Amino acid sequence: MKRNMSVWGRAIAVLAGLGLLVLCVALGVQSQSAPKFKFDPDWPKPLPNKWKMGGVTGLAVDKDDNVWVLDRPNDLTDIELEAELTPPIADCCVRPPAMIHIDKKGDVIDSFDPPQGHGMTVDSKGFVYIGNTVGGLNTVHKYDPKTGKLVGEVPRAPEAQPGGGGGDAAPESPRTPGRGSRGPVAGFLAPPGGRPQLDPAARAARAEAIAAFRAKYPPTTPMIVGQIEEVRLDEPAHELYAADSYLGGRVMVFDMDTLQFKRGWGAYGHALSEITTDDADRAYTPGGPMPKEFRGHLTLNVSNDGLVYAADRMANRIHVTTKQGKFVKEFILAPMTGVGGSTGGVMFSPDKQQLFLYISDLTNNHIWFLNREDGKVVGQIGSMGENGGQFFGLHMIAVDTKGDIYTGEVFAGERVQRFLPVK
Repeated sequence: MKRNMSVWGRAIAVLAGLGLLVLCVALGVQSQSAPKFKFDPDWPKPLPNKWKMGGVTGLAVDKDDNVWVLDRPNDLTDIELEAELTPPIADCCVRPPAMIHIDKKGDVIDSFDPPQGHGMTVDSKGFVYIGNTVGGLNTVHKYDPKTGKLVGEVPRAPEAQPGGGGGDAAPESPRTPGRGSRGPVAGFLAPPGGRPQLDPAARAARAEAIAAFRAKYPPTTPMIVGQIEEVRLDEPAHELYAADSYLGGRVMVFDMDTLQFKRGWGAYGHALSEITTDDADRAYTPGGPMPKEFRGHLTLNVSNDGLVYAADRMANRIHVTTKQGKFVKEFILAPMTGVGGSTGGVMFSPDKQQLFLYISDLTNNHIWFLNREDGKVVGQIGSMGENGGQFFGLHMIAVDTKGDIYTGEVFAGERVQRFLPVK
């Protein structure tokens, strides 16, 4: 009997040891797999022609691993444009083009100057797609980068929504040499004492105008209605994905060749016909229950295995659906985050399985690394600041084929940075 107990004891000890070994190996694999990066101080090189970059509102890596940067030249203020005056009164600076092409070494290799916008991507043939705002109307424009010529336009509503606002702190306007805007954060900051409130009659008139517009352009409207937040391509399927800001955000899919509308959906995979026009369904308090509809500043990306990740920044969450809009799961990230929200741009790790999500966080100024399978945070880099490797308005994120991360900042950042993988 004692001998049997001794055998059992040794067996149990061996099994326990094996279990501990497996656990340690698993934890070791996880720690080795967690992404780590270091700031690259040598990229990019100083811009030519006395340019100073404005806030970065679009970022993409092309097939050659060169980087396209969409910036807002109108973010620059008078003191940053003194080289534009005749005669100039300082060495710096002049407005840059809105689209700047930078190679892997950090040199500017090309540029053109489309209208300012928000969200961009580039296809394998080199055509550039930009979420432009032109005359108060928003759509996706397709450009030939060699000539800067507009060659296509996604259908858009012929009028702007009343009270629709916009994400550009300094919108497109006629430019006077040496005269800039109030700056990149002016439109986001409340003045002392708060913003002026409309009187009851004006509020009622505004609400009536919004209701009439929503009746005229219901959620099923098969074109861009609100501001463009993000543009992505699914080239194997010949499809263009755009996130517009109408009614808190809609995922809209267009044919990449004809640019005609194909399908769309809202939060939790709601069909466009199921999206409500009741703003109470978009109400959200940080840390509280999730709203029924997308809250605002919706971005997206499409994974290799056919899932769409839609990041609802103002509600601190990411919705995962199929490419047909069937809801799969929801990830919540830093739910205490207020003001601008935590879930900004969405990118994937460069491995074939795309094991990790890379999320740019405008408010906390982090890049979050999430397990793509379950949304759990496995790491982060960055903090608020103006030193290299820090962020002040982390807005855009892109990844090249080697796994290098590129970031673009708005607010006081107004720059691009590169982060290199660390083994």
